[in-house]
Amino acid sequence: MNTRIAFRAGQTFRAGDLGEISYYNSSPLRRSISVVIPAYNEEERLPATLEVVAAYLARGRWEFSEVVVVNDGSRDGTAEAARRAGARVLENPGNRGKGYAVRHGMLKAEGDWVLFSDADLSAPIEDLDILWAAAEREKAQVAIGSRALDRSLVGVHQPWLRETMGRVFNLAMRIATGLPFHDTQCGFKLFEKSAAREIFKRQLLDGFGFDVEVLYIAKHLGYRSLEVPVHWNNVEGTKVSLWRGMAAFLDPLTVRWNGILGKYR
Repeated sequence: MNTRIAFRAGQTFRAGDLGEISYYNSSPLRRSISVVIPAYNEEERLPATLEVVAAYLARGRWEFSEVVVVNDGSRDGTAEAARRAGARVLENPGNRGKGYAVRHGMLKAEGDWVLFSDADLSAPIEDLDILWAAAEREKAQVAIGSRALDRSLVGVHQPWLRETMGRVFNLAMRIATGLPFHDTQCGFKLFEKSAAREIFKRQLLDGFGFDVEVLYIAKHLGYRSLEVPVHWNNVEGTKVSLWRGMAAFLDPLTVRWNGILGKYR
């Protein structure tokens, strides 16, 4: 096993639908994973996150694994902290936004499958097993973590106002785009590399609404996407202000309009 911590259509599932997780019977060509972590001013909590992710990957039977930290113009020592942890670091040209950072990492990742995860690990890295099992079982190219399908898996909730805004955003998103997902904003999504290449090279939004856009593009291109319940605990220190969150309500309309104009062909 060559484990390298290089650091350099909407089907949904309920908890228990997948049965016992066993993904080690996969084809060897699919035993390759990249974990992409966008990071902005994450010097303090990034080292602990990387330690947890590295330990998880070391326990697996991966023929190849890497973690890619995308530094989004941080003003602190984020990049240095990642490199000290043995990281592969990609540098954005300034602070461009989470959507830009994720796109940068997804297009540069080397694994046959690519997970992007928030730096706070609100969804535990171990739940990659759950996404992997769902994708393998259902022959899907995209599996997204969801907090909405089984709220009993949410240990620490967001503040009431932010959680309520999230539910309203989801309703507006479904009306505007026709996507069936109950939670597009959970920062824990798995893509097959070939699909990721085609999806993310078409992504136009750099900010909060990029999650909706990439799922819309996946549907437009005919990729199969699954929504899968994952564990989740809110971690304080979000970089998304309430104002920026409210402004993102326009993003699903932008995505729909871009689709009408044929910008995702």
